Amino acid sequence: MPGGVLLFVRATPRASRSMVAGVGADADGRPVLQLRIAAPPAEGAANSALVDLLSSALQVRKRDVTLQSGATGRAKQVRVNGEGAVLVARLEALIRGNATRSAQ
Repeated sequence: MPGGVLLFVRATPRASRSMVAGVGADADGRPVLQLRIAAPPAEGAANSALVDLLSSALQVRKRDVTLQSGATGRAKQVRVNGEGAVLVARLEALIRGNATRSAQ
């Protein structure tokens, strides 16, 4: 995607802490980024926390992270504006780091 990336996300609210949990699959077998969100799914709190988590994890401004669809569900599409190659590299490093922590 020019000027950014489109992420397919599965968010789980009311987690013990907000974190990137890894990569999973949706019902159709497509890969999704799994996020655990500490905030409850009320009045947009979980969506706001999701934006905070992704902006921090991918080192972009909050305004560069936009919820494209899935405002009221767990399956979401999130657009992250920025240099696509840089964002992909940061995302891969984030996932690799998560896999390393999970294996320990």
